[in-house]
Amino acid sequence: MAVTGPAQDTGSQDEWRKRVLQDPGIVLDDPELMRALVLTSERAMGGNVVDLRGMAMERLESRLERLEETHRAVIAAAYENLASTNQIHRALLTLLDADRFESFVLDLGGEVADILRVEAVRLVLESAEQSGGLGKLDSVLRVRTPGYVEHYMSGGRPVPPRPIVLRQGVPPSSGPYGEIAADLRSEALMRLDLGAGRLPGMLAMGSEDPHRFKPGQGTDLLSFFTGTFERVLRRWLS
Repeated sequence: MAVTGPAQDTGSQDEWRKRVLQDPGIVLDDPELMRALVLTSERAMGGNVVDLRGMAMERLESRLERLEETHRAVIAAAYENLASTNQIHRALLTLLDADRFESFVLDLGGEVADILRVEAVRLVLESAEQSGGLGKLDSVLRVRTPGYVEHYMSGGRPVPPRPIVLRQGVPPSSGPYGEIAADLRSEALMRLDLGAGRLPGMLAMGSEDPHRFKPGQGTDLLSFFTGTFERVLRRWLS
């Protein structure tokens, strides 16, 4: 004959009690259960008693939640940084594989732009002598008059020159992007040192995402990319 009613409940309680005594973690590791026990204890003491232990637990619980949020944010940032590093390395390897200057330039606006997940990459070179059409290279390579790089990177303002500029907003029509400029919402500009006796150059990356490039972001990876890129470009120009 099956046991029902209070006897069955008593048996279940005894079994639960034995389980908790054998493994207290069943209760201690359950935040909701612990919170219910603490609240029950506070109600039993009445409203005139200050439960310092309960207050300490609330503060510790709050600190634990903040630490967990920080932990998740740090892990997310680490993964994002690793992904960005891999993108930079893949882009540079693609450029190093080019066997002709034409391929080197065209890869910038093609495979390299795809790897870096930007809509436009332009290479700007200053020259006192303006040449005619550049053929296929015209889609990526821009030849501008001396002083253009400094003027564009500074936005026409009298500010100290910086090697890398990140900014949001629609690039001006005088920029290097051409018709696609109207679709861009942020850009990264990297000054290129092409060696003694040569005018400076600039590598421009434009994105449709307004948050892809913005002031305050870290530029370590872009600095590495720029340093490697300008060394390879010097060899082609020589």
